[in-house]
Amino acid sequence: MDPKLLEQIVSQVLAAIPNVEQAEKGIPVGVSNRHIHLSAEHIETLFGSGHTLTKEKDLKQVGEFAAKETVTLVGPKGVMRGVRVLGPVRKFTQLEISRTDGFSLGVIPPLRDSGKIQGSPGIVLVGPKGAVTLTEGVICAARHIHMQEADARQLKVADGDRVTVQVNGARGGSFGNVLVRVHPDFRLEFHIDTDEANAAELKNGDMVTLCQVGEK
Repeated sequence: MDPKLLEQIVSQVLAAIPNVEQAEKGIPVGVSNRHIHLSAEHIETLFGSGHTLTKEKDLKQVGEFAAKETVTLVGPKGVMRGVRVLGPVRKFTQLEISRTDGFSLGVIPPLRDSGKIQGSPGIVLVGPKGAVTLTEGVICAARHIHMQEADARQLKVADGDRVTVQVNGARGGSFGNVLVRVHPDFRLEFHIDTDEANAAELKNGDMVTLCQVGEK
């Protein structure tokens, strides 16, 4: 066998082992606070011509990071300051807030999978160098699980499946209709928003289990 090919296979196997062990123990929770993904055009409008995002810290998912930059949201009924920008740059701007945030701002964010912003409400974004009026792009992100192929095989699921997740503890219960997202760069994590986390008394790093697989 070609030594380079063998080395590649060994690396892939070793990389998958920790994920399989993790899947056996459970799925770690990642609580998603309000945040925004910006297009290159909107970054320049909000922060100035030629501006690039400044990394504050890496997130668990490969290539994603929390930026130092923040924006202010101006809705029909309220204002929210210090909303974190997440990188990298996106093709289009997408604001993810909770339903509770929506009440404060005066908008009703539809429950959507990431990227499905068509027909969603807009809002005004304000940065240090300018403002952007979004005509759409405000959503309440639907809960989902990121995982690699090794995790998917261990958990007997596939990309696009809808599953039920079990939560233990004083406010234990289950979350249904959870989208499974499989990609080589993903790291095992169950993403929910702050409303869902508070209802179940979950925090970052808590463990949940997959208990039922539904249809795509």
